[in-house]
Amino acid sequence: MIEIGADDRTWLLSGPTSSYALRLTDRDELLHLHWGPRIALADAEALAAAPTPPERPFESWLDGREEYPVEGGPRFVRPALSVRGGGVRGTEWRFLRWAEGADGELQLHFTDAVHGLQVTLSYRMRGDVVERYAVLLNASTGATDLEVLRADSATWTLPPRERWRFSQLHGRWAAESRLVRSELTYGERVIGSRRGHTGHQHLPWMALDADGATEEHGEVYSCALAWSGSWRISVHRLPDGAVQITGGSGHDDSGQELLPPGTAIATPVFAGLWSGGGFGGTSRTWHAYQRAHVIPDADEVRPVLYNSWEATGFDISEEQQRALAERAAELGVELFVVDDAWFGARVSDRAGLGDWTPNPDRFPGGLGPLADHVHALGMRFGIWVEPEMVNADSDLYRAHPDWVQHYPGRARTEFRNQLVLNLAREDVRSHLWEQLDALLTGAPVDYVKWDFNRCFTDAGWPGEPYPQRLWDAHVHGFYDLLDRLRAAHPTVAFESCSGGGGRVDLGVLARTDQVWTSDNTDPLDRLAIQHGFSQIHPARVMAAWVTDSPNTQLNGRVSSLRFRFVSAMAGVLGVGGDLTRWSAAERAEARDWVELYKEIRPVVQLGDLYRLRDPDGGPCAVQYVRGDDVVVLAWLPAQAYGQETPPVRLRGLDPAAAYACADTGAVHRGAVLLHHGLRTGLRGDLDAAVFRLRRLADVTDATDAYSGLAQS
Repeated sequence: MIEIGADDRTWLLSGPTSSYALRLTDRDELLHLHWGPRIALADAEALAAAPTPPERPFESWLDGREEYPVEGGPRFVRPALSVRGGGVRGTEWRFLRWAEGADGELQLHFTDAVHGLQVTLSYRMRGDVVERYAVLLNASTGATDLEVLRADSATWTLPPRERWRFSQLHGRWAAESRLVRSELTYGERVIGSRRGHTGHQHLPWMALDADGATEEHGEVYSCALAWSGSWRISVHRLPDGAVQITGGSGHDDSGQELLPPGTAIATPVFAGLWSGGGFGGTSRTWHAYQRAHVIPDADEVRPVLYNSWEATGFDISEEQQRALAERAAELGVELFVVDDAWFGARVSDRAGLGDWTPNPDRFPGGLGPLADHVHALGMRFGIWVEPEMVNADSDLYRAHPDWVQHYPGRARTEFRNQLVLNLAREDVRSHLWEQLDALLTGAPVDYVKWDFNRCFTDAGWPGEPYPQRLWDAHVHGFYDLLDRLRAAHPTVAFESCSGGGGRVDLGVLARTDQVWTSDNTDPLDRLAIQHGFSQIHPARVMAAWVTDSPNTQLNGRVSSLRFRFVSAMAGVLGVGGDLTRWSAAERAEARDWVELYKEIRPVVQLGDLYRLRDPDGGPCAVQYVRGDDVVVLAWLPAQAYGQETPPVRLRGLDPAAAYACADTGAVHRGAVLLHHGLRTGLRGDLDAAVFRLRRLADVTDATDAYSGLAQS
């Protein structure tokens, strides 16, 4: 909902619990007024009428107050917009008009007469999430191109507080999404990626809280960027204590795009959320926003999958894949995925990338016969691809060595024996479209795992007049290709992967059905990774696998099948072990776990998440609530001194209701579960348990209360 002040220069956007207000001065300065609890238009107008701060000789009164600071004029903060054209740099804009666009979008239009530049700032409330982005149009009638050195999506202004605490998700390969909180000191703190993709090192999300917010109480401000390439978020605490957050695509100010007259660009969405419900309330609002407005078909649960990679590596054959598929079907798996090495000369990581046709020695009849066999077993069929990469030892590279990113006269750096195709080039995208469309048309493929295993290093584009635009243009090329494939093959699901969790963001989630959270499948490590991931993204997109024990990929840890399954059941369950080596007893136990997961899946994937105990070395637990159904997953890494594991206090329940537990047969009062907790009975090392509860309509009758839990 948008409300406009009497003079058409104050705007108020409101969601269910929050409001966002801004004001245009008589000098066309766009000022921030309010972001926080829901207020009335009269409150916003009172804020607009408040006196401005006094002038100070070495400071600008605009700093820390503008909605979108530009380069030039009386400003010293980091500019959100920097342009150059005709030898003139900076921006001096004048307000043109405001308009209301689709879905209640507020559009504020400005113009710079010298550059002929038109800037549109857009705001839209999605529930309590504010979506913001900017559109730049070169509207000049001359022949001068405009160079966009930097165009951030938004600048967010926070209210004055004594102390701020900064939360971020940092990491590396196999250790993504680890949550850390620290005091926000004066100056700038910058997170981002210079790697051409979202990156393992930081998720494009951050949060700020003051006054010691907890999991379920206190104010939290958080922002997330919908962009899958290089990016930057700057959090600036100014000398007077004001805090501003600026973010967008690109990692520096060296140049993003060249705009000829008549052309325009739009920045990615930079979304912001205020919550008064602590970090848990913040997460649940982000999850609901993504399920409602970002993720395709988010109301449909994702299938249990089997992936062959950890069982086979590069040594695969059709016969071997058939045997694994038969074992997977026995477990109740619903989607069978052939990972790397089905194509070209791909017998190792040194060859074959770029040649997306089945290896004739390994799959003499192509992928069709295997896909038909998988379908006959009652499962869907999926494949792994890495379209943006190429090996030097490939037919594609031998035919088109100029298609990769490179600097003329310089060595072409290889990581993982790979080079990066330049998807900013139309001929490269056309070739990939033809190959991938033929692949999906020629065999009954239901699912594609799209990987990206190589960061940008030599991001050159020989022959391009403005090669700096490659950084953003490659991502737009990736988006365009994926959008085109989804439109042509609407029944095919896509997973985003990038050496694990290297490409996880709101931009890629708008185009994929789930993401690969991490290459680390160790069930204990995964608890911390999944805890951080859940700060922003829902379980509905968080792929997690059960693999072999000991964990041969990373740490050799030995864990029970129970612990591995309960860890992976916190998201979209998958299996990735070598099933031909599993005993009959292990397969029977796994079948029971898969059946249980299918029962609780609607609650886990579509319900509200409550983080009950953090994975800090002690007992850990999460809870999901959907309607009357409740699921609790609990883990105990180690039992110290023989002490009994403390009860887990549940959340989000009706204290006046009773809840029946399908696993123990007990009936619990809601108030008791909330204030005294649920006893898990966990003991020893690496123990885990699942609890299914259902709210009773009649607290005096528990008969059949827990049968058919979570059916939908």
